[in-house]
Amino acid sequence: MNYFNYFTEIEDAFVRRRGKHLLLSPMDWALIESWKEMKVPLHVALRGIEKSFDSWESRPRQRTIKSLLYCQEEVEAQYAEWLDAHVGTAAESESDGGVAGERDTAGLPFPRADILEHLERCRSGLSATAVKRSQTTADDLVDALQRAAAQLADLQTDFAAATLPNAQKLEQSLTGVERMLSDAILSVAGSEELDALTKEVEKQLKPYRKQMEPAVYLQTRDNLLLKRLRETFGVPRLSLFYI
Repeated sequence: MNYFNYFTEIEDAFVRRRGKHLLLSPMDWALIESWKEMKVPLHVALRGIEKSFDSWESRPRQRTIKSLLYCQEEVEAQYAEWLDAHVGTAAESESDGGVAGERDTAGLPFPRADILEHLERCRSGLSATAVKRSQTTADDLVDALQRAAAQLADLQTDFAAATLPNAQKLEQSLTGVERMLSDAILSVAGSEELDALTKEVEKQLKPYRKQMEPAVYLQTRDNLLLKRLRETFGVPRLSLFYI
């Protein structure tokens, strides 16, 4: 991840989660610069931003988030946890012996090797879809696929090197990448295609609608619509639930 992309990826995540286009202030850019100088990995900064917005949306207020400074505390907390998880990596890899194999499974829902294989499979799938689509068009989805593949490569490297790999943190990062991909898919899908798929999904849910709360119905409909769109565009699910 080069210097320029570090800034643009953070800017995109903040603007996308805020829901409205908002130019970052000079103070926001200075904050990103400080994270870069602190060597905060990009995926850690993005996870902090995603978690900050998730927390805000869980108890929405009348005032909106207007500055990246709102995310500062969470980003730096995530970085502190990341540092703790990587303490002594090199030394332990040489002296652990048989303990390393136990550490690769302890506290994880799946063996570390299986998780890394899943990340590689997803990264390869995203890259292949990006290459195939770029042969016929150049749009926001191609860009999002390429960025997602790069972020997965970083997550894969980081998870492989962690002394204490954290599957929950990884899942949070994957959720953020999936959200970016979903937004890109919706932005490039044609209105006619969206209307047709929405009608199909609503027809599928019709027998159950009366038994569902309105909010639950809408969320289920949107989830099914995104599922159909991911299948249409060849975008894999990244969550560890799909291992």
